[in-house]
Amino acid sequence: MTVLKTSLRNFLAHKGRMALSAVAVLLSVAFVCGTLVFTDTMNTTFDKLFQATASDVTVSAKDASDSGETTSGNGRPPVIPASVLTEVRAVDGVKSAEGAVFSTSVTVVDGDKDSLSPSSGAPTIVGSWNANEARTMKITSGAAPRGADQVMVDADTADKHGLKLGDEVGVITAVGTHTAKVSGIVSFTVTNPGAALFYLDTRTAQKVLVGETGVYTDINVTAADGVSDTQLKKNVVAALGGDYKVRTAEEVADANRKDVESFMSVMKYAMLGFAGIAFLVGVFLIINTFSMLVAQRTREIGLMRAIGSSRGQVNRSVLAEALLLGVVGSVLGVGAGVGLAVGLMKLMGLMGMKLSMDDLTVAWTTPAIGVLLGVVVTVLAAYLPARRAGRISPMAALRDTGAPADARAGWVRGVVGTVLTAAGGFSLYLAGAADKASEGSVWLGLGVVLSLVGFVVVGPLLVGGVVRVLGAVLLRVFGPVGRMAERNALRNPRRTGATGAALMIGLALVACLSVVGSSMVASATEELDKAVGTDFIVQNDMGQLITPQAVKAVEAVPQLERVTEYKLAEADLTTPDGRTLRKQMLSAADPTYATDLRVKTVEGELEDAYRPGSMSVPEKFAKDHGIGIGSKIEVAFRGGSTGTLTVRAITSSEGVIDVGAKYLSIDTLARHVPKERMPLTMMVLASAKDGQKDAAYRALKDALHDYPQYTVRDQTDYKEALRDQVGQLLNMVYGLLALAIVVAVLGVVNTLALSVVERTREIGLMRAIGLSRRQLRRMIRMESVVIALFGALLGLGLGMGWGATAQQLLALEGLKVLDIPWPTIIGVFVGSAFVGLVAALVPAFRAGRMNVLEAIATE
Repeated sequence: MTVLKTSLRNFLAHKGRMALSAVAVLLSVAFVCGTLVFTDTMNTTFDKLFQATASDVTVSAKDASDSGETTSGNGRPPVIPASVLTEVRAVDGVKSAEGAVFSTSVTVVDGDKDSLSPSSGAPTIVGSWNANEARTMKITSGAAPRGADQVMVDADTADKHGLKLGDEVGVITAVGTHTAKVSGIVSFTVTNPGAALFYLDTRTAQKVLVGETGVYTDINVTAADGVSDTQLKKNVVAALGGDYKVRTAEEVADANRKDVESFMSVMKYAMLGFAGIAFLVGVFLIINTFSMLVAQRTREIGLMRAIGSSRGQVNRSVLAEALLLGVVGSVLGVGAGVGLAVGLMKLMGLMGMKLSMDDLTVAWTTPAIGVLLGVVVTVLAAYLPARRAGRISPMAALRDTGAPADARAGWVRGVVGTVLTAAGGFSLYLAGAADKASEGSVWLGLGVVLSLVGFVVVGPLLVGGVVRVLGAVLLRVFGPVGRMAERNALRNPRRTGATGAALMIGLALVACLSVVGSSMVASATEELDKAVGTDFIVQNDMGQLITPQAVKAVEAVPQLERVTEYKLAEADLTTPDGRTLRKQMLSAADPTYATDLRVKTVEGELEDAYRPGSMSVPEKFAKDHGIGIGSKIEVAFRGGSTGTLTVRAITSSEGVIDVGAKYLSIDTLARHVPKERMPLTMMVLASAKDGQKDAAYRALKDALHDYPQYTVRDQTDYKEALRDQVGQLLNMVYGLLALAIVVAVLGVVNTLALSVVERTREIGLMRAIGLSRRQLRRMIRMESVVIALFGALLGLGLGMGWGATAQQLLALEGLKVLDIPWPTIIGVFVGSAFVGLVAALVPAFRAGRMNVLEAIATE
């Protein structure tokens, strides 16, 4: 009880000094709990949606995916004949059955040809209005579509794009463009996670999405009273045989759930990883806080030891303070985590993904995990300072020299840190020298961990040299104030090292990712310059295939010298070694593709692969299956016949564009696949006539004005799009890393605040002999800047080493250019100085307000 009372008294006595450490715990726990609550809420939302929208039993085409539609190569969804509906209705246990048609391979535009698709990446779905949809949707305005000229839209999409009754929309599919006017607006009775939905009547949906009537993509079956879904499925399968995919509502929901969970898991664990980084940074803050508090209470602890307190009691007293800190910070963090999850839900709502507060899910495990994690991390971080407090002798009460230093600590730290850093460096070397990316990634991970820990351990030993250099460059111009700031930073290397290490971790990751991202863009840009011999690329950014009408519009542009179509076809391959490989993708293109994309070959000429009955294979595939020039491969084309093709070229496995592609000509594909089953074009490449590139660019855009689903890019546009994609990803990562940097800044603030308290008498004496308040504040700010730049220098150097090694692994995958983004690196370094200045504002202000006489009189 005495230990607890002492701990509680000390905790309350130093509550201001504990506050920043508590904030670090709070932020870290909030990120963990917020992530868990947000992902649990997302899962709850989708679970409710999937359970509500699935019929008792669903019958679909055999090649439909488990989670819904799979568009065939012709851009249309797989269908089943209407006769199956009649058979299903006659099955025992069926109360009702209804045919439905839907597709996600669509683009919907308004009257100005602007896309109505969600910006969140959620799908655009066009389907037939039926009884199953009416279970989860309610018409709130207008009426259901009753003819070819009518369409109904969901309320969220209508609100976002300002659609009203009577407005015209265009539904663009592989069949063509269908224009209709909004006849009704329908609202979800469950949460809409962001999809844009448009409904046509059944007959119109069949014509627009499939191109023919008398077919359905799904048959929704409702069970009679007393018949279970499982039994109904057995009855339907018995009646139809194995020609169709038959699933219960639970099976459909599970399949959809797996698709969502795969995405959610990546996001969840990525965010938890960043929370772990924030925890790691928080550890340094907590260690520093308790180390300084123990040092400041040396005389107090010595007196406690003198009147009979044992080492264990002193140790437990400090750990009890840490426990209180962990509990308070963690409990507040759990509440903040729920608030963070709500904020994320609001943010997703702004992006188009509507999440209802009714679905907010806080499982009991979430606060339990948050509190447990926060308390354990805090207590572990305080363990070393607590042990140091336990070693304080009763004689320490007679002097005020701070906590006794361990004479062996510097030597041990130097040896351990050097060994770990050397081991990390050697691991990074092995990663860079690896022949396979999979092997090198293991060494890279090990090297990152070892070098990071090594730098953390050896950091205090680097303080002397690095801070003196920084002082000589930055602080000497400020005269005596600058020299005092430098000496203050050098006074306690362990403290400076730990504070700088907290900032080092976040900035090392920023530097690493910057190098990797910049190298990826530079490598891809160089590859585009070397390999792409065409001027323009036409494609749909969402993967929607290009219709023959759009291809003809491109071909009609007079300023173009050549137009090349590129298609993907699926086939089963039987190689010379007797193995049959299922569902292999073949790249079918016009012979001019060999000019448009300069693919390197290791044997033969790529042009020969476009001869009749010929193909090419990649180098690795050839080695794995004993294939050489002249080898025969039996190809069973999906939707067509089986033929034997001769290998005329073996392409290099280097590069990043079309790596692993197996080429053949469109004419060869057409000999084995009927016209009505030929896959649509995936991409069109076009080259302008000499001197007409700009005119061709404008003419191409004009020619595709009626096809807004397709984007025309020249090489500059393509590079810019690539740069934007990588930039968006990096910005998102930087945003998450900002949490760790914020915690590190709190560490600098806390270190300076406690340092000011520790030096109260010294500050009073300096003020008494003539140091002005302005000079005092400047000294503390300069000390903060040096600490921040020390951490930045180590972090950026370490991160660039990691990034350069990672780029060596990417080089094995064709990304061979190492590009150091010096503007970013320099900007981060300079920004760290501003971080130091901001972190010192409050401690410097408090120091400047000290009463000189009271400060001198401080014990």
